[in-house]
Amino acid sequence: MPTYEYRCNKCGHEFETFQPMTAGALKKCPACGKLSLKRLIGTGGAILFKGPGFYATDYRSEDYHRAAKAESDNNSQGEKSKSAKAESQGQKKSPVSADSKKNNKAP
Repeated sequence: MPTYEYRCNKCGHEFETFQPMTAGALKKCPACGKLSLKRLIGTGGAILFKGPGFYATDYRSEDYHRAAKAESDNNSQGEKSKSAKAESQGQKKSPVSADSKKNNKAP
């Protein structure tokens, strides 16, 4: 609900009130009781972001997005090369089975 500002033309009393947008303007002053209220044009409120999902990173510049993508691409390529090295090292060494250990034992 929006906040409306009112001023009494007779006594000068000013106040704010919450009202639905569909409600009509108030007419009776709560201070003096006369029917001389005037709805004022307010400065308005700020945008309120309520709930999850509104983050400062939602509105980053294109340069930021390009740099972040390049960095993540570099990181993923580095991970791929590390895993490829580990696989190639694993292929060079043949696994030693239990049977071959038994055969190589000295009597």
